[in-house]
Amino acid sequence: MKLNRKKSDQNFFSELDPSPRLLMGPGPVDVYPRVLRAMSVPMLGQFDPEFTNYMNEVMELYRQVYRTRNHWTLLVNGTARAGIEACLGSLVAPGDSVLVPRFGRFGHLLTEISGRVGGEVSNIDTEWGGVFPVEQIADEVKRVRPKVLALVHGDTSTTMAQPLAGLAEACRETGTLIFVDATATLGGIPLNVDDWGLDAVASGLQKCMSGPPGSAPVTLSERAAEAISRRKHIEAGIRPEGYRGAEGPPVSSNYFDFGMLMDYWSPRRLNHHTESTSMLYAARECARVVLEEGLEAGFERHAQASRALRAGLTAMGLELFGDPENRIVSVTGVKIPNACGNGEKVRREMLQDFGIEIGTSFGHLAGKIWRIGTMGNVCRMPNILRCLASLEAVLRRNGYSVPPNSGVDAAYLAYAEAAG
Repeated sequence: MKLNRKKSDQNFFSELDPSPRLLMGPGPVDVYPRVLRAMSVPMLGQFDPEFTNYMNEVMELYRQVYRTRNHWTLLVNGTARAGIEACLGSLVAPGDSVLVPRFGRFGHLLTEISGRVGGEVSNIDTEWGGVFPVEQIADEVKRVRPKVLALVHGDTSTTMAQPLAGLAEACRETGTLIFVDATATLGGIPLNVDDWGLDAVASGLQKCMSGPPGSAPVTLSERAAEAISRRKHIEAGIRPEGYRGAEGPPVSSNYFDFGMLMDYWSPRRLNHHTESTSMLYAARECARVVLEEGLEAGFERHAQASRALRAGLTAMGLELFGDPENRIVSVTGVKIPNACGNGEKVRREMLQDFGIEIGTSFGHLAGKIWRIGTMGNVCRMPNILRCLASLEAVLRRNGYSVPPNSGVDAAYLAYAEAAG
């Protein structure tokens, strides 16, 4: 039955006009203005020589960001999870052994993805708020002898960073490939892919790279690329005449098949999907911003913002969460005071009254800690001071006594000491 609707009955909604926010949760965070501008430039066809040159530039830029010489350093279209799925789905064949050390929510994610693609997954676990000694992981690798060791570098759910240096030696002894989820760390703390012997690393733009979610920079070692090539199959309709697939089982996902993605990013430009043009522009500009500042300078800016925030929170009488030696600089966990219940009213008033977003956590930490992010464009003194001043006001309104101006004063002092 056809409905005759008057024009006045139709609802086209209004033009987008989002409220201004300061995003200081665990991600996404505020985007660098240069990145937003880059996303507004004109479209190009995916095989236009100008565009394929931009693809090549992206590969070179992210080799520098990842501190690697890996040729296969490219983008997977989708949020950071797309990069994780592409790596694990392409490296892990049905029946392959996978070892996942879990120290937070995202270790459970790696376990689930590895299991979904047919991996036989083993786990070791530690209390949320801590990490594993490298020796413990190395010993487990030698015992299990997995095809893939999959672990998270920085788990924002617990605000902890797992040390990675020193794992490669044990993994080379057993022929194990190392996959790392670096979503929360790329651009924020050192990630030395080649020096640490990492084989596949996936990240996203929406955290320390301070871009929009929707593109996942990934880098693959030659060892990883060789493992993927043993499963390489080209889809029907674009196979060259006389083509024969590899002996290994095809990757279960077409979209996340790294063998085909590598053909698309190679000089062959064998069609796979239509590259997400504006997101490639964004990823390119994110890397340019980070590299122009200098990796070490960016790491120090993240660290300084974190030190100032934590000094302010501590001066306000709040207790930080987790092992102090392994806290990630990009996200700070704060135990919610008893006076504030599960902390949701404080979060809501921070957002509604001051335009600042902070996060809670997952699982048994939900309603127990707040997570405050200091990533990318957010890592600037005015943002830290604004967050602390606003939090003080909201805490006082919610029954938690805070010494006046204590957080802001402590943060000022931290910045002054860093300036010498």
